[in-house]
Amino acid sequence: MSAPGATVELPALVREEKALKRRLPLLPVKALLEVQRSLTAVDRFSKLHESPEAPLHEKFYRDLIPLEKPQPGEQYAFEVDLDACTGCKACVVACHNLNGLDDNELWRTVGLVHGGTAKAPVQQTVTSSCHHCVEPACMLGCPTKAYEKDPVTGIVKHLDDQCFGCQYCTLMCPYDAPKYNAERGIVRKCDMCSDRLAHGEAPACVQACPSGAIAIRIVDHESVVASSDVGMFVPGAPDPEHTLPTTQYKTKRALPSNLRPADFYHTSPEHSHPPLVIMLTLTQLSVGAFAVAFAAERLSAAPVGSLLTQTLYACTLAIVALGASVFHLGRPLLAYRAVLGLRTSWLSREALVFGLFAQLAIAYGALIAGPLLPAFPGRELLLSLAPGVRLGAVVSGLVGVFCSVMVYVVTRREQWSFAQTGVKFFSTTLLLGSASVLTVSTWGATAEAAATPSLLVPVIIGTTLLKLAFELHSLSHARDRRATALKRMGVVMLGELKHVTVARFLLLVLGGLVLPTVLSRQVLPATATTVVTLLILTTLLAGELAERYLFFRAAPASRMPGGLR
Repeated sequence: MSAPGATVELPALVREEKALKRRLPLLPVKALLEVQRSLTAVDRFSKLHESPEAPLHEKFYRDLIPLEKPQPGEQYAFEVDLDACTGCKACVVACHNLNGLDDNELWRTVGLVHGGTAKAPVQQTVTSSCHHCVEPACMLGCPTKAYEKDPVTGIVKHLDDQCFGCQYCTLMCPYDAPKYNAERGIVRKCDMCSDRLAHGEAPACVQACPSGAIAIRIVDHESVVASSDVGMFVPGAPDPEHTLPTTQYKTKRALPSNLRPADFYHTSPEHSHPPLVIMLTLTQLSVGAFAVAFAAERLSAAPVGSLLTQTLYACTLAIVALGASVFHLGRPLLAYRAVLGLRTSWLSREALVFGLFAQLAIAYGALIAGPLLPAFPGRELLLSLAPGVRLGAVVSGLVGVFCSVMVYVVTRREQWSFAQTGVKFFSTTLLLGSASVLTVSTWGATAEAAATPSLLVPVIIGTTLLKLAFELHSLSHARDRRATALKRMGVVMLGELKHVTVARFLLLVLGGLVLPTVLSRQVLPATATTVVTLLILTTLLAGELAERYLFFRAAPASRMPGGLR
């Protein structure tokens, strides 16, 4: 309540000014100066905010943020009035400045959707930030538990100290809300200015919007689920069924059904993630070498080349692959945290299983090298464990490849579906594994080398034909009429990445068809056989690295509507 005598009678001042104007139909200079000395609109606005009765930014306390806490089954959520949003980006500037974001770091963006007909065109700006989903994909996918959903407010917060910068949440979130900060080596995102809300202060974007288009409301989870079931969300945004976003977009207008983001037909390559390219390719090569050598030995009833050499080769590549993955992290010294999210994150499961595979592979290598060591008590018992350890390495390696597949399948990107990713990863495992065993079997061997091509060359040729057919079919989506994710993938591969695409197919044909055919149809000396098999391996490895590069770069990310480019 205000103190006695402090209230400014605004209506009385206005009435007095109007009465003065009525008394002076033709204003002389003296009367005009008298009117100008009376309270102007600016003066009245200033006097109103000097009054204790009306606290500064009163409407932000009472109209645009809730005064009570959410009840069980409820949470805070953004509400956006599309009719009031003008696209001025005051919310973007306020969020950036108040949160002290770095250059080129944005937690709130403003996009554009348009559609309608030639006679009745429609254009609408859309402001968006983190939607603080009911089932946040970023939190479920995080391997370090660097996300938490507040049990009272429902706000999804990112724990900067817990993050080690794997960027997996940026792939999991369909709305592109988490942003990777390369300088800090971590991901950061909007937390709805939770500290301000806790003290009854409006978030930066809410307080800065000049038209009051953004507000904080309380929503119940059941209504969010019901809305997602019928696909009720902002036009042009990804399907809300995956994460159940809570942001509410409201309008009194009947928006046309053909609204599309302004950047709907824009395609551009994504980040290549070089350490992941190396890690995925080499882990699949190492697992394939173990599995193919194991299977070939069982089918031929004889070792395929030197067993110790095969094992050392596979172990070395497994260690290199796991080491390369660390360089993908923004804070590599915290790599040990990768298994904290084992209960919900496929990335944690992948790290754990491949770590187990590497340990079993090394243990097997040590066991089969046992006969080369001097006799010691218990040596025979240890040597008897070798077959079981080898089988464990093969099984854990294949499970690890499956985990790699699921890491990308759960992102719900169409181009990373189980069929697309599963065929690519497991065919790479078989192809590079066969080429590795074929090559290593010729090192220092003669009799085995003569028999090995007849066993493994058909596998290499068959797998290559399978990969060619599958990848050419995926590439054919570039001619689709509808602008689906698969079409965008094909357009990028045949556009900005066409040189990599051409190189990938040339390497696959050369290493998987031409050279193996030469090897199988001609009797070559041992030295020439070793050279040809080494060329097969290196050519196929280069081709698979290119394929994995395209796997990331030609995978268009889903995000909220963007602007014109």
